[in-house]
Amino acid sequence: MTVAPLVDYARLLEVLDVEGERLAMSATGTDPELAVAHLPGMRLGEVVRHVGSVYRMVVSWLRDGERPTRWQREPDEDQTVVDYLRVGLREVVGELAAHDPEEGCPTWWPAHQNYGFWYRRLAHETTVHRVDVQLTGAGMVVGGIAEDVAADGVDEILSLWFMHRLGVLGVSDVVPGRVAVRAGGRRWLAQVTDGGTSAWRADPDEPADATVSNDVGGMYLWLWGRRPGALVHESGDHALVGQLQSLLRLATR
Repeated sequence: MTVAPLVDYARLLEVLDVEGERLAMSATGTDPELAVAHLPGMRLGEVVRHVGSVYRMVVSWLRDGERPTRWQREPDEDQTVVDYLRVGLREVVGELAAHDPEEGCPTWWPAHQNYGFWYRRLAHETTVHRVDVQLTGAGMVVGGIAEDVAADGVDEILSLWFMHRLGVLGVSDVVPGRVAVRAGGRRWLAQVTDGGTSAWRADPDEPADATVSNDVGGMYLWLWGRRPGALVHESGDHALVGQLQSLLRLATR
């Protein structure tokens, strides 16, 4: 699958900026000790701190050229986790905006070694965790995800996580087969073979053993494990659909 996103990089940088602030606003005034749905053992404050740490890790890596070995950092004594998040957000957005997305830089995906990788990765990292915080806050409305962003997120999780990340992990004891993912007028195939995993943007007539489909925002959240399977339409081999879910949980944990 190509590494090129389905939306332009300027749009992804905008999403990072907006979603980062939405995350901060959603966490403000919320109990940081609340347990986070879909993330066993995690607390709301830990999720916010994690995102702020990711921002700082990326900035450090880009500036120093070396991947940080220790990047989970704590806020300063006089900082709330929300302040910590906002400071990191401003820093990483400024760092990315200062570079053309096609300019080369280090990343953890060998196929995508430019600033655009981080535009995309951080846009989706932030969006997913914004949803986590809103799902956790009592009575909080979970905001939507724009269709173009959700479609790109489906594309990213299948290419980067299902294909690349699982390839690095080297999964075994899998059942070969293809699952078609249909959403937003697009179709992808996620394939498991004895040789590993692969995914690509598929033509309508390419065969599959099972299919999952829904609105594109729901599909995005389902692939990230943030939406129950009952809300996604399934057909064909249900065991392969379950395997797809399990493999994505392994890849993204």
